[in-house]
Amino acid sequence: MRIRLSALMQVRLGRYSLIACSGDLIEILPFVNDDGATCGEKNMKLNHKLRFVSGPLPNKPWDVLIKRFKRIEELGFDVTGTGDHFVDWSNPQSSWFEHWTLLAAVAAETTRIRILSGVTQIPFRNPALLARQALTVDHISNGRLELGLGTGILIDPSYEMMGIPNWGSGERVARFKEYVEIVDQLLSKEVTTYTGRYYRVDKAVMNPRPVQKPRPPITIAAWGPTMMRHAARYADTWNSISSADNFEEQLDETRRRNQFVDKYCLNIGREPFSLRRSYMMSDAGARRRGGLINYYDSEDVFVDMVEKLIDVGITEFVLYYPYREEQIPVFERIAREAMPELKERYNAQG
Repeated sequence: MRIRLSALMQVRLGRYSLIACSGDLIEILPFVNDDGATCGEKNMKLNHKLRFVSGPLPNKPWDVLIKRFKRIEELGFDVTGTGDHFVDWSNPQSSWFEHWTLLAAVAAETTRIRILSGVTQIPFRNPALLARQALTVDHISNGRLELGLGTGILIDPSYEMMGIPNWGSGERVARFKEYVEIVDQLLSKEVTTYTGRYYRVDKAVMNPRPVQKPRPPITIAAWGPTMMRHAARYADTWNSISSADNFEEQLDETRRRNQFVDKYCLNIGREPFSLRRSYMMSDAGARRRGGLINYYDSEDVFVDMVEKLIDVGITEFVLYYPYREEQIPVFERIAREAMPELKERYNAQG
């Protein structure tokens, strides 16, 4: 039965609730408590331990970059990675290194930290080639790869520079479904045949098999409805980001997205708690502040933000490497002191 409500309303039905906004059709979502957290959010932290991610942009000389990656490992971060572009899209004339070549080198030069392609843009590579690159880095790292995938950004000048199509948003999302299915199958099976509208592979052989079984974990960056459905179906980790002007608005947006991801999981029979929730901690005001990132103002500011994100179900936190040298001491104190304390307090609840 279709029902239209004239105002925001929530009616509890056991663990779930009916939610509708003005003029919208009613939908079933996980129940939201008085403090704004869904049932899933309240229990998510019992299913995934906290993880912290950071990595520098690939815009420095190699000797500087590898020192930063090694320092990030020494500081106790769980995962590192970097961006995937042909050039720095915001400053195309600056130095920039290729994504997967760099990840392979970082994998060879580190020992513990997990290696994230954060995230690979699907327009740049054929899915079969990407799967082969991922397989290679999984072996170089001895099973430390986390394969991040995303649709890429429309305003990146890389497409024109490379002479490749700059697909519209709709086509990117449609291609993504086939892309992730091919990558998943290639990494999970020895031989794959797949025929789609956009991509095909014919008896593609993948040997050796990945170190991680059945395949390296997949992270999908998604914040639109269709991409979040893809994350619910195919991902081990769902990553999102918010461009809202302030942290409270970002938190609100993340809470709402989290509720929809719960719903999309339930719609396909997946336990929502099985999908790790990851958030790239952004600061829309950093550019106005000359590159100073707000969560590096102090350890207390950082901890307050992380605790609020935990309350809405986030268990993986992606931190920008500081743009400004004066914020590196706070970045390092956060890693040495705040992160272990958060893990000790939070992971004990699991």
